[in-house]
Amino acid sequence: MSSVVTTSKLLSRLAVVTVLLVAIAPRITAHEVPNEVTVFGFVRPEGQTLRLLVRAPLKSMRDVDVPLLPSGYLDFTKMEAAERHAAQIWIRDFIHVYENGAELPLVQIVATRTSLPSDRSFENYDSALANIQTGPRLDNGTEIYWDNGMLDVLFETPITSDQSDFAIQPGLTRLGLQVNIVLRFLQPGQPERAFDLHAETGLVHLDPRWHQAFYLFAREGFFHILDGIDHLLFLLCLVIPFRKLKPLAIVITSFTVAHSVTLIASAYGMAPQSLWFPPMIETLIAISIVYMAFENIVGAHLQRRWIVTFAFGLIHGFGFSFLLRERLQFAGDHLVASLLAFNVGVEIGQLLVLVVAIPALTLLFRFVVAERVGTILLSALVAHTAWHWATERGDAWLSYPFPEFSMAGMAVFLRLLMVIVAAGGLVWLVSLWIGKPRQDRVEVGFRPD
Repeated sequence: MSSVVTTSKLLSRLAVVTVLLVAIAPRITAHEVPNEVTVFGFVRPEGQTLRLLVRAPLKSMRDVDVPLLPSGYLDFTKMEAAERHAAQIWIRDFIHVYENGAELPLVQIVATRTSLPSDRSFENYDSALANIQTGPRLDNGTEIYWDNGMLDVLFETPITSDQSDFAIQPGLTRLGLQVNIVLRFLQPGQPERAFDLHAETGLVHLDPRWHQAFYLFAREGFFHILDGIDHLLFLLCLVIPFRKLKPLAIVITSFTVAHSVTLIASAYGMAPQSLWFPPMIETLIAISIVYMAFENIVGAHLQRRWIVTFAFGLIHGFGFSFLLRERLQFAGDHLVASLLAFNVGVEIGQLLVLVVAIPALTLLFRFVVAERVGTILLSALVAHTAWHWATERGDAWLSYPFPEFSMAGMAVFLRLLMVIVAAGGLVWLVSLWIGKPRQDRVEVGFRPD
């Protein structure tokens, strides 16, 4: 009898739990993290006040006590408290703003507003500010669910001067799995700057000084060369047969000049912007590694290797430029300094690789395997890896239609070709100077026997 009662109680409890789960199922679904979220913002310093305007989708702000009508639509007569609560716990507490390197105090929530997705006031700063401050609020005649609306917020914080060095760290990662931030900075007397950021982006200087841009891009170049396995394998192929800095000098110089030329040319619009171009370059980078590896196997010649390296350096420079397409927005007015800094970072990374690779290969060929055998084995392994890359990337490249001829495209190609020929001539002159044999010189005051 006791077991029957116990079983009955257990079934009753399971029934209650089932009913509760069914009841809260819609709430759980409504609180799912959105896959992709876009946030719009304006930063405007003016006098001794900095204004930050933000628009974010309400669906990205979960666990907020929202006033609803019996129909499930928003109750706009009671929305202001919910708007401010959402603005604080989802936006204000995660955005950090800096003036001259010092973090500003938590910004004050001046005004909030729920807007329709079709509202276009955030197309410019003035209309966005007017909509939040004085625009008419939505009323209960507007039937909209919580996850279909947009939250507009005006933040303000005191500053010392509107000409200071301002920076922002957008930390809105909790709003979605992928959060994109379209931000515009309007500093009095300066051109408007537009940024397309990710929420996980670190500190962003809104109007960077030259040294800030230089450091940022030098760091980018350094870590890019260390993270790029294809560039590292190419460098390894250069080092394997020539493990001394002197023979490598002209080869590395050739590669440096070549990738600098195409990197800078791409930044100034001298490269195709079509979708087929990046996969083509990635394919050619893999092919360059395969070629260098096979050249090591059959026997590399130092006299002509700088020419081959120069040609492949041009291709690798385009590969570097793909990274900078997104990052150049952080250069401000210092485009040339940023490009030079990126190249400096790349060269420092390359030198680090050479400093590690040359002694390691020397020890390998001295104590582990004979030099010729080791050169063939290492090069074959590199060639095998790069060949797989080439076939995979080639398939992606060939999936695009063949580009059509145009006079504009031909003009861009000719300008780029002129720059490449000039750079190639410079490297050729350097190679002649380095390869010129030194003549014996007689010191003043002495005569030969």
